Amino acid sequence: MNGTAVEAVIFDIGNVLIEWQPERFYDREFGEDRRRAMFAAVDLHGMNDRIDGGEVFRDVVYATAEAYPDHAEAIRMWHDRWLELAAPVIELSVRLLRALRGNGVKVHALTNFGVESFALAQENFDFLHEFDELFVSGHMKVTKPAPAIFERVAERLGLPGGAILFTDDRAENIAAADAMGWRTHLFEGAEGWARRLVSEGLLNEEQAT
Repeated sequence: MNGTAVEAVIFDIGNVLIEWQPERFYDREFGEDRRRAMFAAVDLHGMNDRIDGGEVFRDVVYATAEAYPDHAEAIRMWHDRWLELAAPVIELSVRLLRALRGNGVKVHALTNFGVESFALAQENFDFLHEFDELFVSGHMKVTKPAPAIFERVAERLGLPGGAILFTDDRAENIAAADAMGWRTHLFEGAEGWARRLVSEGLLNEEQAT
């Protein structure tokens, strides 16, 4: 740990506050074999990257469905039943977010998320209104792990890297934040994140449960 106090905590959202495992949804709907065949034939995560970069959610999904008629119905579900893909909420992470805010810690979100899909998420998950600032890739037109998104966040917050603690579930995003001098935590479960927040002196043991 460096000697600079943490002044802001930044949460990723997918797989940190809300589970994001689309494969699980399709396994339930169609079975693993059909899901594997579809994901092998169609770059659905690449499709989602376009949405995260600011392209229109429905347009991208429906155009992809049209391009792959054998899988069209299932692909359209990525848009039409999106809330079932983005589930469940990681309850301990939400409690940690609220405990930090209760202690007066500035808490922000930095997330790869589409414009329309994030608006839908905010309609359904109240805690997404509880950040001091939101940095959403779809609005920023740049996605993690591009250095530019981290540079823009740091500039906006006006803090040295050592005063920022960032958690994300993807190693490449953590590496990009490390390169900016941020403090980082690779999210592998809410319990580990809770322990990190206690070790930084941001929460006590009772608040981290």
